[in-house]
Amino acid sequence: MTVVYTFDSHNVEREGVTGQVDFNSHNDGVVLVAVGLVNALTPGERRGRPFPVPADLPAAATEGLRNGYPNHREVGEGDAGELAEVAERLRVVFEAVSSGDVDTAAGQVNRLLDESRARPRLDRHDGEPWHLHFHGPGGTMAGDWAASCATGLAIVLGSEFHDRLGVCTAPHCDRVYVDVSRNGTRRFCSTPCQNRVKTAAFRARTKTA
Repeated sequence: MTVVYTFDSHNVEREGVTGQVDFNSHNDGVVLVAVGLVNALTPGERRGRPFPVPADLPAAATEGLRNGYPNHREVGEGDAGELAEVAERLRVVFEAVSSGDVDTAAGQVNRLLDESRARPRLDRHDGEPWHLHFHGPGGTMAGDWAASCATGLAIVLGSEFHDRLGVCTAPHCDRVYVDVSRNGTRRFCSTPCQNRVKTAAFRARTKTA
């Protein structure tokens, strides 16, 4: 069976990507949530500056979820803390793929699938048609998103696009991304980081000249 993803044009434009890889259905938003949670909730560096643990964790968690689902409700304090733990574990997957270690990425995803008891289920709510969820009813917000993100990343890793998860290569940035470009050559988390690198290279050439 061929798995195809579809990242809609809104998300592609927001990430500054031209062209797209066709992935599939509900999974596009789920993978973007994984990216959003890692980038919003895990400390490190962002666009040339230190990125500490967010002071307002609920706002950061909400931002991460809205990366894939813009109308997602605001997150409470307890759920935000649990989502931050999920984000740390999701980061391992992106870092492993970025370093070429798909085995470690797959192992981490399998652990998340087991622990979150991920399972497919058709659901219908809020006036929407039937659609696929990757978790059952009655779970916690963090647990449900752990199951969904793990399943979404499993679909990516189990496809020909398994190398499309990455960590920004710009200096002093470790935010992550999913590469939906046609040729799979994305290296940066955002247009600002790409522009930083281009500007630095231009200045270096000018100085040498």
